Amino acid sequence: MKNTGNKNGFGIVELLVAMAITSILLVAVAVAFHASMMSYRENEDLFLAVNRARQSLFRITTQLRTGYWVDPNAPNNECSFFTADGSDITYRFNTTDNKLYLITNDITTDSDYVLCDNVSAMTFGKTTRTVEGMTSVVSVNISMTVEVGNAQRTLTSAAVIRRDFSFSN
Repeated sequence: MKNTGNKNGFGIVELLVAMAITSILLVAVAVAFHASMMSYRENEDLFLAVNRARQSLFRITTQLRTGYWVDPNAPNNECSFFTADGSDITYRFNTTDNKLYLITNDITTDSDYVLCDNVSAMTFGKTTRTVEGMTSVVSVNISMTVEVGNAQRTLTSAAVIRRDFSFSN
């Protein structure tokens, strides 16, 4: 007589194999989820930094286009000029803390405003012209590099000074 046994369910070996396969799949899903969350966080941080840099560049170029008398002797890490309403302001990139500051020169009691952080490099390239011994800035090229973690992006912008009062054409 043959022993046919009960074949209605899973044996202990089948259950252990099923649990092992399920565990491997769950670990793979967890690792993939963790990697996607890390990537999302890095991309979100970079997006926020680039967006703030774009807003800063837009503000600077708008004020440069409507402003006047850009200081031709200012160093490459800053840009000083008068806005359309006559305010004396300076945009300065500070290399020690990697921030872009807006400084209101005519109001000495206020603190400097941080316009953008995470800036690893920034230059204000000024194109000048000299007529009868007077030097005037005619355009400003701005290059700004923002860095978050291992990722960095460089943004550039340019502005032509429309209200050049130093020369009559």
